[in-house]
Amino acid sequence: MKIGIGNDHSALDLKAEIIEFLEHMGHQVIDYGTNSSESCDYPIYGEKVAHAVADKEVDCGILICGTGLGISLAANKVKGVRAAVCSEPFTAKMAKQHNNCNILAFGARVVGAELAKMMVDAWLNTEFQGGRHQHRVNLIMDIENRENSR
Repeated sequence: MKIGIGNDHSALDLKAEIIEFLEHMGHQVIDYGTNSSESCDYPIYGEKVAHAVADKEVDCGILICGTGLGISLAANKVKGVRAAVCSEPFTAKMAKQHNNCNILAFGARVVGAELAKMMVDAWLNTEFQGGRHQHRVNLIMDIENRENSR
């Protein structure tokens, strides 16, 4: 699987661990930055990964900032993206199983490396259930389409 990853300055160390974890699992990782410890604006990197996911340059994305919130908010502004902020594996699993989220986000100041790896593993190894959940995802996409045409 080809996975895009993006982060802000607060998540450099955690991103490196997640990239190593993903590559060890056999995934190809595309790093959209930042690769600097200088303070930066997380929306830039959230948007880069979101466009890569929406344009199908990558299969899915992972975003990391201090809390996961800001970077996911930026990503969710891109049509076709469903980014979920998670802080434990159950929510990561449900984000995929029920909402077919294509980007997982989490906070480097919220979770440690081992918990982050457990979330990534749960999210990547869960299939979307479809069925009644597809109807709900379609409703979300309908909102997105209406809002983008306003």
